[in-house]
Amino acid sequence: MQIRHTKILNILHEKKKVTVAELSEAIGVSEVTIRKDLSQLEKKGFLSRAHGYATMVSSDDVSNRLSFNYDVKRRIAQKALENIKDGETIMIESGSCCALLAEELVTQRRDITIITNSVFIASFIRHKSGAHVILLGGEYQNEAQVMVGPLIKKCVENFYVNKFFMGTDGFNERGAMAGDLMRAEAVRDMINSSKEAIILTESEKFQQIGVVPLLPYEKINAIYTDDRIDDVTKNNLEAKKIKIETVTKNK
Repeated sequence: MQIRHTKILNILHEKKKVTVAELSEAIGVSEVTIRKDLSQLEKKGFLSRAHGYATMVSSDDVSNRLSFNYDVKRRIAQKALENIKDGETIMIESGSCCALLAEELVTQRRDITIITNSVFIASFIRHKSGAHVILLGGEYQNEAQVMVGPLIKKCVENFYVNKFFMGTDGFNERGAMAGDLMRAEAVRDMINSSKEAIILTESEKFQQIGVVPLLPYEKINAIYTDDRIDDVTKNNLEAKKIKIETVTKNK
């Protein structure tokens, strides 16, 4: 993604709705160039356009979350990729960092099989020639584009993998948190079919608290995040035997 596109998306995340003229002035390029950029970003599902302005898509939409701080999420995904070899079968839960990891996998690795409950991820990488995806069945949540419900448990019981990658909506003193009960239950079912649980998340999530318990710290093997994680939090997590891997926030 171009640096200019990232700037547009960051401005849009802050203001929610912004005119072409405002973007042109803020970024220092012509309105013609901004319109072309918005058209490209709309095709990727990152925003919605109307006459003279652009707006964010739903806050629960994966495309929305994927577009915010895209560069650092990409670097987190690339760091996690270093832990995966050719020929592996891995499990990935819905989430923006997870979607970018899936894309890196089918681009940079060979003979990878991805088991996921995310319809978004399956669609996101569908045009990649190396994509081999097993989509778990269940009840479809439209905005999050993810499968949930009791069928997930029945489907995932047929598999066992070494690595399960997941996102989170926040943390509290007990562990990782989620914002949706059914998605949290799906994640816990998937964890039972994996050896290691690995969280991919931006450091901002350590200051946020979800509403549903997701995973206690003793079941988290590693966290990939950016270097804005504070030393106290990092030391506390490492004291719990959780491996912490960081990437540069601004590059």
